[in-house]
Amino acid sequence: MPNYQEHIRIELEFWKREQLKRPSLLNTMTNKFQKKINSYIPEKIHQAITAAIKVMVRTVLLGSEYTASPLPPKEMSLIHREALIKEKIETYGKTGAAEGGITGAGGFLMSMADFPLLIGIKMKLLFEIAPLYGFDVKDFRERLYILYIFQLAFSSQQGATKVFLHIDDWEDKLHILPDNSDNFDWQTFQQEYRDYIDIAKLAQLLPVVGAAVGAVANYQLIKKLGKTAMMAYRMRLLKTM
Repeated sequence: MPNYQEHIRIELEFWKREQLKRPSLLNTMTNKFQKKINSYIPEKIHQAITAAIKVMVRTVLLGSEYTASPLPPKEMSLIHREALIKEKIETYGKTGAAEGGITGAGGFLMSMADFPLLIGIKMKLLFEIAPLYGFDVKDFRERLYILYIFQLAFSSQQGATKVFLHIDDWEDKLHILPDNSDNFDWQTFQQEYRDYIDIAKLAQLLPVVGAAVGAVANYQLIKKLGKTAMMAYRMRLLKTM
C-alpha cells in the first residue's frame, strides 16, 4: 500500500503542474479558434447547452435526481477503491460512446439532444466516484466540489488554473464555504464548458461522420472527467495519509 501511495503521489504532482501551466501559444490560438467556431454555431444549440447546464447545476446543488452508492467500508484499501473507480469510468465511457454514436447518426436534432444526455452521464459518474473515495454527497459542500471538478475538467488552461487554485487546500476552506447555491457562478461555469466542448462536438452534427465522432468525443470527454475527479480527490485524501 505505501508503494501505491507513492505511485499516485507522483502522478498527482505531474497533474498539478499541468493545471498550473501558463497558457501556451497553441492554447491561446485554440481559444481564439473556439470563439470563431462559436459564431458559426446556431443559437439554438447555444441555448440548449446553456439551459441544460443551468438545470444540471441546480439539480446538483439541490441534491435531487442524482443518487450515489453507499459509502464503502472504511477499511477498504485505496488501491481497491481506485480499481472500482476505474471500472466505473470505463463503463460510463462506453455508455457515453454508445449514446454519442446513436445521436450522431440521428442528425442535427438528435445531436442537439446529446448535450443534456451527456451532461447527465458525466454527473452520474461523479456521484459514483465521490462516495468511493469516502465523501458523502449528501453534504452540500461535497456537491459543490463535484461541480468544481466538472468545471476543472472542461475549462481552458487559464480557467482550469483558476479553478484548481480555488479547490486547492479545500479542507481548509470548508468553514467559509456557502451552505446554499446562491453564490455559485453558473454563468461562468456554463460558458467554460460550452467553449471547451464546441470543437469536439461540432463535427457530430455533420452527416456520415457524425456517429463516429460522437462516440469517440463522448468517450474521451468522460475519460478526461474521470481522471480529473481521481486527481481532485487524491489531492484531498493524500494530505491525510
